[in-house]
Amino acid sequence: MTEDYRTLNRANWDQRAPMHAASPGYRVARFLAEPDFLSATVRFDLPLLGDLRGLRGVHLQCHIGTDTISLARLGARMTGLDFSPASLAQARSLARQADAEVDFVEADVYDAVSALGAERFDLVFTGIGALCWLPSVDRWARTVAELLRPGGRLFLREAHPMLWALDEDVTDRLTLGYSYFETPEPMVFSNESTYVEIDGRLDPTITHEWNHGLGEIVSALLATGLTLTGLTEHRSVPWNALPGRMTCDEHDEWRLIEHPERVPLSYTLQARKE
Repeated sequence: MTEDYRTLNRANWDQRAPMHAASPGYRVARFLAEPDFLSATVRFDLPLLGDLRGLRGVHLQCHIGTDTISLARLGARMTGLDFSPASLAQARSLARQADAEVDFVEADVYDAVSALGAERFDLVFTGIGALCWLPSVDRWARTVAELLRPGGRLFLREAHPMLWALDEDVTDRLTLGYSYFETPEPMVFSNESTYVEIDGRLDPTITHEWNHGLGEIVSALLATGLTLTGLTEHRSVPWNALPGRMTCDEHDEWRLIEHPERVPLSYTLQARKE
């Protein structure tokens, strides 16, 4: 890489943060008005999350904190970690206004152990749209394993690498346009829009992203000594990932209009540290 991907990506997320906080897609007003309101992502996760009461959890790549606060509302003692100071400013403001006891820490995900300490957490949570910003899934898996206490678990719901490999600009058919597997060099993008409705446009900024195959992700976690306890593939994803080919259901999940059985759109992976 000829440029620092973290500097490039941080500039993009710093710009997105206030726009996302103001977007109807993040439903900040409902978080403030309804003490028991949960993000759509966490509501989807509820059947698999189990009882979180009393657990010490960390949400890696937490962005503006809506999922982090939702997990705290389910009874976990949450810490959110993100590398974007603008995102964390929004997260702290939301937590303060919502009277949520959540700590937010600024650090790159690969520096999470140095920032937070080893073996401190019962739960590591990573949500949709996180792994694609990381060049090495092996390094991420080692970070997760080091953060977890013995008996602690990872809960990951993420967009499926098959979805990341599809070309969203081809609208009349599903077409592979990007690598399914992790590659040394990043995919380079420059976009004026984001995944939720925003007022205005982003100043075009370069981002660097990577895909990671499902087998690569599972193998990376197993190599750290974690035990896989669940892997579920889903036919939906919580944003309009393929415009013109998807419809939104009553749970704010987007599904293919035609032949939804043909491609997985997201997955939930759980693993435990023995």
